Amino acid sequence: MKKIYLDNNATMPVKPEVLEALLPFYREQFGNPSSLHWAGRMVSGAVEKAREQVAALINCSPAEIVFLSCGSEGDNFAIKGTADALKDKGNHIITTSVEHPAVMETCEFLERNGYDVTYLKVDEDGMLNLADLEAAITDKTILISVMWANNETGNIYPIEEIGKIAKKHQVRFHTDAVQAAGKIPVDVQKANVDLAVISGHKLGAPKGVGAIYIRRGTRLTRLMHGGHQERNRRAGTHNVAGIVGMGVACELALQNLEENYTYVRKLRDKLESGIKELVPEIKLNGHPNPDLRLPNTLNISFAYIEGEALLLHFDLKGIAASSGSACTSGSLEPSHVMGAMCVEVILAHSSTRFSLGTDNTAEDIDFVLQELPPIVQRLREMSPLYNRDELTPLSCDECRIIRRI
Repeated sequence: MKKIYLDNNATMPVKPEVLEALLPFYREQFGNPSSLHWAGRMVSGAVEKAREQVAALINCSPAEIVFLSCGSEGDNFAIKGTADALKDKGNHIITTSVEHPAVMETCEFLERNGYDVTYLKVDEDGMLNLADLEAAITDKTILISVMWANNETGNIYPIEEIGKIAKKHQVRFHTDAVQAAGKIPVDVQKANVDLAVISGHKLGAPKGVGAIYIRRGTRLTRLMHGGHQERNRRAGTHNVAGIVGMGVACELALQNLEENYTYVRKLRDKLESGIKELVPEIKLNGHPNPDLRLPNTLNISFAYIEGEALLLHFDLKGIAASSGSACTSGSLEPSHVMGAMCVEVILAHSSTRFSLGTDNTAEDIDFVLQELPPIVQRLREMSPLYNRDELTPLSCDECRIIRRI
């Protein structure tokens, strides 16, 4: 059976060059980089080289990069570390209603512990009103946290403009750049970002490694205690192979950024236009301007069907896609991102995310466009939200009654 992977926002395949580079660190180069003897020295240089490669991708100093386990740890570190380090200044945090769960749940945790959090609303396209952001700032505001690009819709947020607002009001600015790094240019200096988080497995490195950029001079209370690693920022033995792999992945992403953007954008646009032509009664979730979305990401709702059913039928055809964030895939509730965008419940439940990668081909897209329309039609014929006799949509009132039942 043909297998087509369209869930790269959940994780990317490990790149062959990355695998080749990290394998020696599972064999002969096995030392602990914190050790002073030859075995430690053999690998410590590789860790520092990777730090330089990661720093180059987002335009910062290698000394401002701290390695950790994943993007979620980085978001926790940035938000909780700021909350504790600046607790004497204030207790107010500003974020958005469409953040990744690593940010949302961390902010909710802080709310339960005495902090005040403002969750900025988005419009029906999932975009922010910067006037609302600036109006939310008070003399107690210690942190603004806005993702660089949304993991579900692909929306790209105006990080440079937000950075200017944060700098103007002397408020620390954190961004979850996990989905953006390696797909679009990410320049933390140009954007006036103080804290930025990226994740290795979103770039073609192994799972279990990530990094946080901490602007020089930024006070941040550490989360991990027990050792002196990472300049006393984050205790714990280095995941050397993962770090080396992440460094190579970042280097490859930077080298091929423009080429990869153009390639996956062309495939994404082909998929989007094909679905719009072949499948009636759909809704694009995200900004209508494709330039304001990640080049690889497309989120579509198919009216009158369940997204999970669509994904299962896709899987039977060898197509891997998703219904949103992999971190919330076990939940039966509609995506909080769809809710924040005021997407109707029956459409939110059918939202499907296609996230492409450089391993995809035009033939893959043709196959998806061949298989998708009959799957959607079959599911609609089975749906209680559809009039089976005439195969016409139920009225809005009838849909509301069914949802109440």
